[in-house]
Amino acid sequence: MTFVYLIQHGDKERLPGDPGLTVTGRHQAALTGRWLRNAGLRALYSSPLRRARETADLIAAVTGLPIQLDARLRERMNWDGSCSNAEFLAEWARATRDRDFVPYGRESSRQAGDRLHAFVAALPARLAPAGLVTHGGVTTDLLRNLCTDQELPAGLVEDGIPPCAVTTIDDLNVVSIAVTGHLA
Repeated sequence: MTFVYLIQHGDKERLPGDPGLTVTGRHQAALTGRWLRNAGLRALYSSPLRRARETADLIAAVTGLPIQLDARLRERMNWDGSCSNAEFLAEWARATRDRDFVPYGRESSRQAGDRLHAFVAALPARLAPAGLVTHGGVTTDLLRNLCTDQELPAGLVEDGIPPCAVTTIDDLNVVSIAVTGHLA
């Protein structure tokens, strides 16, 4: 186990499939990279989804770290356009309320949280601190595995994690949740 920064990807385009970052999202990622460079980041991992990869690319440009892609950092659900956005959001909300519901044959919230938990627990301590560019849903799923919903900031489960917010975990203990001060 190790000390990690879970980094929500930057603001993304509102498109189905595998959207990239907006101009704002690229700016957020660059600011996050500067903050992480000053935090002494030693390793950088990223979800393979485009919005996370683009965020990691901008962080890597500032920190000089190589990016290691890992599918265990991906989101639990991704709107691919095979259903309407409203249908997707309804399934997302149901899976968020019922952590064991498996939407469209994907993962439940609990399964996604377990997946990210296993990834974080397996990271070698020599890589600390490590940056993990991931997604708000799966980060929230992990937080809900580590904390009760009552311990989470009000509205986090319903509203999600803001773009480029950083959540800090130390040996699977939550230190801070969805911090955005570095974006000011």
